[in-house]
Amino acid sequence: MSDLIHLLPDSVANQIAAGEVIQRPASLVKELIENAIDCGSTEIKIIIKDAGRTLVQIIDNGCGMSETDARMAFERHATSKISKADDLFAIMTMGFRGEALASIGAVSQVELKTRRQEDELGTRLCINGSKVETQEPVSCPAGSNFAIKNLFYNIPARRKFLKSNQTELKHIIVELQRVALSHPGIQFIMHHNGSEIYHLVPGNLRQRVIGIFSRSIDQNLIPLDTETSVLKISGFIGKPENARKTFGEQFFFINKRYMRHPYFHHAVMDAYEGILPPETFPSYFIYMSADPRTIDINIHPTKTEIKFEDERSCWQIIHASIKEALGKFNIIPSLDFDTRGSIDIPLRKKDGDIVSPSIKTDPAFNPFGKDEKGFGSVQTGSFKEKQDVRNWEKLYSSFEKDDKSTNQGNIPGYNDQQTIEGVRGITEQVFFQVKSKYVFCKVKSGLMVIDQKRAHERILYEHYLYSLKNELGNAQKELYPQTIEVESSDYVLIEKILDDLNQLGFDIRKLGGNSLVINGLPSHAGNDDPKEIIEIFLEDYKSTEKDIETGVKEKIARSMARASAISYGKQLSVDEMRELIDSLFACKSPNYSPTGKTVIYLMPIEELEKRFR
Repeated sequence: MSDLIHLLPDSVANQIAAGEVIQRPASLVKELIENAIDCGSTEIKIIIKDAGRTLVQIIDNGCGMSETDARMAFERHATSKISKADDLFAIMTMGFRGEALASIGAVSQVELKTRRQEDELGTRLCINGSKVETQEPVSCPAGSNFAIKNLFYNIPARRKFLKSNQTELKHIIVELQRVALSHPGIQFIMHHNGSEIYHLVPGNLRQRVIGIFSRSIDQNLIPLDTETSVLKISGFIGKPENARKTFGEQFFFINKRYMRHPYFHHAVMDAYEGILPPETFPSYFIYMSADPRTIDINIHPTKTEIKFEDERSCWQIIHASIKEALGKFNIIPSLDFDTRGSIDIPLRKKDGDIVSPSIKTDPAFNPFGKDEKGFGSVQTGSFKEKQDVRNWEKLYSSFEKDDKSTNQGNIPGYNDQQTIEGVRGITEQVFFQVKSKYVFCKVKSGLMVIDQKRAHERILYEHYLYSLKNELGNAQKELYPQTIEVESSDYVLIEKILDDLNQLGFDIRKLGGNSLVINGLPSHAGNDDPKEIIEIFLEDYKSTEKDIETGVKEKIARSMARASAISYGKQLSVDEMRELIDSLFACKSPNYSPTGKTVIYLMPIEELEKRFR
């Protein structure tokens, strides 16, 4: 029997390694930009075509490579960053393993032009599936120019599982944001299919955050500045009132390297405890500096998961730093004594006698007497004259009437097609609102309670879905069109679904430079703030992107319904409550919101009676 164990060819081994390092076009961008930074570049240009499927080109003005180095760079584990195992514990560069270029060359067609500043001629190198096809002298600018074409052309299965262009482009933008935020002194320019996405000029950290996430974020930033023997912390956190319901502006960096760290994220959330709106996440851009010997960045191929030597101490430092910043800017509630009014404290005269204060009493006072002075009596002047007890019966008289108008609806937990009384054509006394959140209505079997926001979400969802499927959008023109600015990844998302949004009743036009002008809103929207609707819609839609079972139109309708539904705290008139309930029971599924939450609750009369036994 022949031997079974053998060594894999280098080309196959590189393709296997590429599966860990190069997962999608965004991985190319990350690895090549990090190499450009390590080469001392001050200007980096990224050119993308077809979201990286056709081309990813990275041009830098760094130190460049010699002819020999250019060839060696594509060999597996070839690196200039480390030479012995101990170097792994003192890494201050972005890349170090020497796997990136070898992996890229194994799954794409690569053209590299590079020249050192001191050389007259540079080198042109062409690699196709790990095979060097061309290596020749060339005239080119100092620095490096990598052109990666036809990613995964030789691995059709991997190429097949790439997502849509909009999704892949969004991942590229996210990777660029992470690198650009950690290196504000470097200029980054990004183009996609000929359109400029980013032009980030060198500046300080605050300018870089504003350049990426729009000028509107400037007023939301609270600076951090803490220095200890274990960890140095700087950067910014966001104000609680500007927290969002989805992730997107949460960044940790250690020694200028982006990282993910759920444990430290918990420290941030714990510091905000009690001051955040429900189910929201604050923005934060937290930069940490530590001795490289106290961290291990070599535990994951993408180098985004980092192990700290003393994570517990770091957790406490992060938590305390954020608490301090929130307190310094009067975000955390504190005791605030009202000193606007003066308190009259009598002073004792040196030669005067002390006189006890006199207290007037009425020994004949009877708190149970009908005509005496006291709290709630007719003599206080702060309450209206007492009404006859019999008048209270009028408040409940309408609940005893038998209303002939009925409507059918399925209520979970009760008989199917149960008759619901008081849904259409009923008297005004049947409805009342509690805490500007719930609508109460008398029904034959007891009491019906409706969540007003969820009910409106269900109504709008079915309306928007019908409009999308039948192209029946109806816009209500704004008297004064509003211009808003969004971040680049959100702008790409809006471009992707703009036609559907306009079908819903929006009138949105692109101005370029991540700016949009809103000329009209859907006529059924319960929220009349265009900027707020767009922000809530984007946050909700991004949170559903991983839901592959729901179609695009359903996601848009659901997110739009949640963004434009009436909010809790809105007072409704009786007519508005009647219209809400009428529209709800005209829906196909009135019992649940688009996200599956309960809209209607029935409290049977038996349960009410049980409560008073």
